[in-house]
Amino acid sequence: MTELPPVQHVKGVSSLRLCQFLVDHIEPILAEWEAFARSLPPAETLSTRALRDHAKQMLLVIARDMRTSQTEAERESKGKGHAVPEPLVKESAAEEHGAERQMLGFDLNEMVSEYRALRSAVLRLWKLEDASRNPSAMDEIARFNEGIDQALAESVAAFSHKMAESRDTLMAVMGHELRSPLAALKNCLHWLRHQEPNPQRDQAFQIGTRSIASMERLICDLIEYTRMRLGNGTVLVAQRGDLDRVCRESFAAAKMAHPAHYFVYQGAGETNAAFDSARMNQVLTNLLDNAAQHGDLHSPITMAVRSASGWVAITVTNQGDAIQEEELQTIFEPLVQGSQSARSVEAKRSTSMGLGLFIARQIVTAHGGTIEVTSSLEAGTAFTVRIPVAAHHPGEVFQVVEGM
Repeated sequence: MTELPPVQHVKGVSSLRLCQFLVDHIEPILAEWEAFARSLPPAETLSTRALRDHAKQMLLVIARDMRTSQTEAERESKGKGHAVPEPLVKESAAEEHGAERQMLGFDLNEMVSEYRALRSAVLRLWKLEDASRNPSAMDEIARFNEGIDQALAESVAAFSHKMAESRDTLMAVMGHELRSPLAALKNCLHWLRHQEPNPQRDQAFQIGTRSIASMERLICDLIEYTRMRLGNGTVLVAQRGDLDRVCRESFAAAKMAHPAHYFVYQGAGETNAAFDSARMNQVLTNLLDNAAQHGDLHSPITMAVRSASGWVAITVTNQGDAIQEEELQTIFEPLVQGSQSARSVEAKRSTSMGLGLFIARQIVTAHGGTIEVTSSLEAGTAFTVRIPVAAHHPGEVFQVVEGM
């Protein structure tokens, strides 16, 4: 980047140009950006790198733009969102920021609020430097606001495009995912209709049963996701019961659904709690299915249930390729597919919708619990759900709402 012009000093007046201020004070500005972004709900588990995102590049682009001579016509055009794109730049930092914020689960208002906070922070810090008495301060502020508005317009456009793209992806993936089990079920049922009872018929019946179960889970996840995104939520009813029993039922169903895998169950301690049995079964089924889809066939999938000081913890572990750090940041977000470079093509195809983990997190959070994931080549990938023993009273009705 070309160096900004040197600061000119006028006797008795601070003349620090705002464009130079952005460069000289980039770190405290980024610190304020990060602090505000971390206060937003989707940022709870994000790293500093993910929170700061493209903020530095955007600020430097604005600083460079401010020192560039522009005609009134060019400034008016930019103010209307018609800035001329930089040559050889496929996507601006602001556009990348908008697209990534959508992928990380921010809503449009949350992303726009980041720019509002950034604008306020920069002007406040500049004022503290007593630089606002610069003879050209009003023009500097106007140029800065134009730059912020342009970056915001680019981010909003990219955010909206990514959201529309996600909806299109959802429909395309839904068609693909439903086509295979439906075709298998159709063929099996057609064959069964003309066969006498024998081992082959029994095998075909089992395939048909698994296909039906796969379709039911997919449709259930899709309905839950749609309800959450539309803000209608999903009603849950807490009942006092043994969480270990629900875990064993989900575990037994997973063994039948994935006969090629080896499953190990470990249960211990007091596991009575107030929870919605059907929804917790949905959480555990999604975690076990995820482990089977990505787990190594030569290593066991383990479900461990334990209790400790007011909590029941359930951990589902599978061995196989470790999840990359950048993928862990978005693994609970819907319609997000990481690079998964080391995973099989079949695993990518079977998990491309990415709704199971998102729904699991929403249901666990509604129970007052937490869900976490760790992954390494040595220890494997482990999802741990913690449910408080007394977060809800028996018979209490509560609701899962997207973004909780």
